Amino acid sequence: MKVTLKDIAQKAGVSLSTVSRVLNYDTTLSVSDDTRQRIFEIAEELNYTKIKRSPKNPEVHRIAVVQWYSENKEMDDLYYMAIRMGIEKRSQELQIQTTPVFQNQVSEISQDVDGIIAVGKYSEDQVSQLSELTNNLMFVDWSEIGRGFDSVVTDFKTPVTAALQLLLAQSDEVGIIYGSEYTTDRKLKIPDPRYSIYKRLMTSSSKYNDKLVFQGNYTNQSGYDLMQQAIRELGDDLPHAFFISNDPMAIGALKALGEANIDVPERVSLFSFNDTSVAKYVYPELSAVHVYTDQMGVTAVDMMKSRLDDGRDVPLKTVVATTLMKRKSTR
Repeated sequence: MKVTLKDIAQKAGVSLSTVSRVLNYDTTLSVSDDTRQRIFEIAEELNYTKIKRSPKNPEVHRIAVVQWYSENKEMDDLYYMAIRMGIEKRSQELQIQTTPVFQNQVSEISQDVDGIIAVGKYSEDQVSQLSELTNNLMFVDWSEIGRGFDSVVTDFKTPVTAALQLLLAQSDEVGIIYGSEYTTDRKLKIPDPRYSIYKRLMTSSSKYNDKLVFQGNYTNQSGYDLMQQAIRELGDDLPHAFFISNDPMAIGALKALGEANIDVPERVSLFSFNDTSVAKYVYPELSAVHVYTDQMGVTAVDMMKSRLDDGRDVPLKTVVATTLMKRKSTR
């Protein structure tokens, strides 16, 4: 059964309008961080498809779940919150004790944890710091298989290529709004793999155009500013389709298009990536590459448990597939 804003509002104990404005990243809304986080977590929880397998003879383990974002930053991008929630749910099923730790709290991790699941992006120095705390270290949404650590990542190439081909079937010109970021210690710049795939595909089909490329920082405000820039600079040459690297940026872009009275999808189609719960609560609903954040969390915990229970010391890397969800933001 489809989850509605009313369902979220009732469970959170707030009004429909508050839920709608929070999920649309309305910065003018005066609401506490606790309320915002509760709404986001409930939205994710109600859309979570539980994957359950009964453990045999469970042994209690203690793991720290390190989130590379700060607690406030996590609310700006539900992707990482969803992965963390998937880890916590699977750990509860397996009777594993988890301790959430944000990057600025790593020094507080207890020395007697059995393992660490690190979510997000990490520099070499940060990986070394974590590896000093435990021999059972693994990464989610970041591959450290080359350094000998278990890793769980999502597929980028297949879904981004498929989404771009879908958009190219509608328009000869497809723009992109994408991001770049640094690890929290600012020692490693992380390029957007979606842009690399976009550039390679568009170049190979002789359709790459620098004027249709806009780089930001993955935030809602960045998506809004970049779409405003595209509208201002391109005018009537604004392409009829954009691929956007994550949901917050796509929601910001939707807002900019709405303010400019540019119809979506009649004039401009949008395709996002991640498909967090907010993608279904905006208007029009966002087409998006659905990343199985819940399965990433489940896989990470299962891999950690196999290492702790069986003594496995061979590092493994798991790539989790994705699905294209075509909704009302594309023609």
